Amino acid sequence: MKEYKVVQPKLGFRNRFQQFEDLLNQYAREGWQVIQIGQGWASVVFERDKNR
Repeated sequence: MKEYKVVQPKLGFRNRFQQFEDLLNQYAREGWQVIQIGQGWASVVFERDKNR
């Protein structure tokens, strides 16, 4: 079974690319995989196995 998480990143204007990369890496360490990135990075949908 899968579980999903939708995140609306608050990145600001400074170091926007680095902050976005850090956010993705943080969730990846927790076992989440990116499924979709909304236009303009407005939202990110993650997925992972629930019974891991």
